[in-house]
Amino acid sequence: MEKQESPSVQQDNPAVEAAAAPAAEQAAPAAAAEPTLEDKLAAAEAKAAELQDAFLRARAEGENIRRRAQEDIAKAHKFAIEGFAESLLAVKDSLEMALKIENASLESLKEGVDMTLKQLTSAFEKNKLQEVSPQAGDKLDPMKHQAVSAVPAEQEANTVVAVLQKGYMISDRLLRPALVTVAQGK
Repeated sequence: MEKQESPSVQQDNPAVEAAAAPAAEQAAPAAAAEPTLEDKLAAAEAKAAELQDAFLRARAEGENIRRRAQEDIAKAHKFAIEGFAESLLAVKDSLEMALKIENASLESLKEGVDMTLKQLTSAFEKNKLQEVSPQAGDKLDPMKHQAVSAVPAEQEANTVVAVLQKGYMISDRLLRPALVTVAQGK
C-alpha cells in the first residue's frame, strides 16, 4: 500500500498550492460579484429608510404649506376691511373738527356736512360700495329692492313710487336692499 500524505504535507507541496491558488482567485470574484442575502437585506433596509425619510419630509412640507395657507387666509379676513377703514378716517376727522367749532353758523355747518358727505362718498367709491337708489317709475327688482308698501298710483303696477331708504352693494353683492313704495295694480 502506498503511503498517503497527510493534509499538512499537501499544503507544503508547492505544486498543490499553485493549482489551488487560481481556483481560489476565481471563487473570490464570483463571491464578490454575487451579493449575499444579508447584503441584499441591508441594501433593502437602507432604501426603505431613505424612502421613509423622504415620505416624512414630504408630509411635513405639505403640513407646513397647509398651515401657511390657513394663516394667510386668516390674515386676509382679519385685514380685509383695512383699506375701507383707512378711507373712513378722513370722514371721522372732519366730523370731530366740526364738533370743536364753538360758534358755527348754520351755513358753515351745512357746508361742513356737505364736504364730509363728499369724503364719505369718495370712500365708498374707492372701495366699490355702490348706492342702490331706483328712480320713480323703475320696475321693482326683488334682487335689489324691498317693497315695504303698495300705494295707488297713476303708473304701472310693481313700479317704484318712492325710495324710503337707499340700498347698497359691494361689487355685485347686495349689502342692503333699497326700501321702496310700489304702485298697486289697477
